[in-house]
Amino acid sequence: MPTYEYRCLKSGRIFEYRQAMTEEAITECPQCHGKVQRLISGGAGFIFKGSGQNQASRVHSGCSLEQLGKTCCGREERCEKPSCEE
Repeated sequence: MPTYEYRCLKSGRIFEYRQAMTEEAITECPQCHGKVQRLISGGAGFIFKGSGQNQASRVHSGCSLEQLGKTCCGREERCEKPSCEE
């Protein structure tokens, strides 16, 4: 269940409120019953699911273009060869 940030327009207090994505935004501060505004926050984390291989473990395999800006043979396009550093 996501957590949303709200600001009470009466007191200025910022608080978090957990609610389902399908629920309507709350309109009243649970503390002072003033009107509230839902804020746009920085977002939330997410979980990778699958084989367990993430971007960090793939960085050191395959073409070195992504890591160095050029391939191990000096070309500026992918060559599909392992990096010379390996």
